[in-house]
Amino acid sequence: MAGPEASPGPWSGAAAYEAYVGRWSRAVAPRFLDWLGVPTGLSWLDVGCGTGVLTEAVLATASPAAVVAVDPSPAFLAAAAQRVVDDRVTFREGTAQALPVAEGSVDVVVSGLVLNFVPDRPAALAEMRRAARPGGVVAAYVWDYAEGMQVMRHLWDAAVARDPAVAALDEGRRFVDGRPDRLRDLFTGAGLADVAVGEVVVPTVFRGFDDYWGPFLGGTGPAPAYVVSLAEADRTELREALRARLPADDDGTIRLTARAWTVQGRSG
Repeated sequence: MAGPEASPGPWSGAAAYEAYVGRWSRAVAPRFLDWLGVPTGLSWLDVGCGTGVLTEAVLATASPAAVVAVDPSPAFLAAAAQRVVDDRVTFREGTAQALPVAEGSVDVVVSGLVLNFVPDRPAALAEMRRAARPGGVVAAYVWDYAEGMQVMRHLWDAAVARDPAVAALDEGRRFVDGRPDRLRDLFTGAGLADVAVGEVVVPTVFRGFDDYWGPFLGGTGPAPAYVVSLAEADRTELREALRARLPADDDGTIRLTARAWTVQGRSG
């Protein structure tokens, strides 16, 4: 992923984000680009580049002429610039709703794991379309929080079982625009043509329970922010409820999967 665009608080820790979902988004990015299927030698814009996961995958698999990587977080941009050292990349601070690029300046506009967190998604899509040249590709992917992102699904199900009021925080209930039909409607409503949706499923394998639980203590992201907000006794109770419900092999390995929904369209 790229990094979510939200208020600075829950997304300020690049290292915590990497431990939480960054490591899994690295597996999604190249599969998303395979699904996209665009030619080499094009100019790209990565909206909400976060720690540089998608930018790095574009450089490795798409042979771009140039990439502009944009994110609102200076901390994420610094982490991305340290991670991705390539003369073809320019990092710029900016938001999805006001992209710091000229109209019709790039061939491909992509956004990884960001759209759910953008306050005004139609405005963001209008900006992404503005940045694309006529006939250019605009594409994105988001986690399937409702069902397919099992890392978070188990956490929220256990939390709601303890306290039904927590359901209001559950990303699967909050991010309804991240479902395939809503993504299609969002892209079509932005005036994009030939809109297509798909999915990418990757394994998320944890060495043991601590490998699963530890990233939730980093505070970066809605679910970790909820976990660290709990009193110690409540957090311990949630931890043990999760330990009991997670599937584990005899050696303690926890094998889950993560699904991302993909969507693409073409600028008129």
